[in-house]
Parts: sequence; structure tokens; C-alpha cells
Amino acid sequence: MGKELEEGYVEVPDDVEVVLEGKLLTASGPKGTLKRDFSKMPVRIERVGRRFRVWVAWPKKREAAVVKAVCSHIRNMITGVRKGFIYKMKVVYVYFPVSIKVEGDKVVISNFCGERKPRIAKIVGDTKVEVKEDDIIVSGINVEEVGQTAANIEQATKVKGKDPRVFLDGIYVYEKGPGS
Repeated sequence: MGKELEEGYVEVPDDVEVVLEGKLLTASGPKGTLKRDFSKMPVRIERVGRRFRVWVAWPKKREAAVVKAVCSHIRNMITGVRKGFIYKMKVVYVYFPVSIKVEGDKVVISNFCGERKPRIAKIVGDTKVEVKEDDIIVSGINVEEVGQTAANIEQATKVKGKDPRVFLDGIYVYEKGPGS
């Protein structure tokens, strides 16, 4: 019939300290500290030496999928505090030069397609946004915050009502992954 046990393991490197208190996981490393609460997840998490075991007994399909998702979240936390995450974006325009500025927790995109009103994208969490000519570099230690900030910038420059194969103006992600 079904599986008796679904489990996954996550290795913890030597330069990262991970503390488990109930279902609250705290990862500390060279880049910073991340906390995540797994109390809503229907899984059990336990420490076995330098590894974490995530498991559920007699899983249904959804619970088996949640085990793998929790393992991925823990791996992303470890990668974030060790290396961080970087999304590189390219500004593409044909006729009207676009100017981009970072103001507080917002990215202001001016003169997009010749529009007078600037478009604004929100920066989520502790994400850093750096503008270098026609490149935008979004970096941080939380992959979800970095990815959402990049998505906000991309969505702010979406061209509506025109054929996207012809009107290519916008800001697009061209490279993403762990930092150095």
C-alpha cells in the first residue's frame, strides 16, 4: 500500500551553526542569521550529529511532499548564511532611456517607455539592491526575500496591452544563484 516512513536528511557544514528549539530553526553563519518557524508543518525535525532528520510516519501524498519542502527550506537557510543569494537583472529598452534609483525600501524606475509617472517596486526585507548602468544586482541571505524583490522589479516594468514579442522593454533576470 503506502510507505511506512518518509524522511530526508540535511547536512550542516562546519562554518554554520544551526539551533533547533521545538520547531523553530535558527541558522547562523558568516553572512548573518536566519530564523524560520516550522510549527505549522506536519513533520518531525530532529538533530542527529551534524545532520537534521526531517520525517513523518505513515505519510499521505501531501505530507511526503512537505518533508522534501522542509529539507529544501533548511538547505536554503544554510546556503543563505554561508554564501547569500544574488539575482542579476538587465534593463532592456529600445528608444526611451530608463533611469533607476534606489530610495529607501523602493526602487524607482523613471522614463519607462517615455512615461512621465515613475514606476515603483518594493524591496522586501533585508535585501540589498545595487544599480550599475544597465544592470541591477539584488542580493541578500534570504532566498525568498531576494526572489520576491527581483519579481517586484520585473513586474513593475511589465508592458500591458502590447505584444511582448515586439515590445521587449523591461527589466529581466538573466542570472541567479548563490553568491560567493
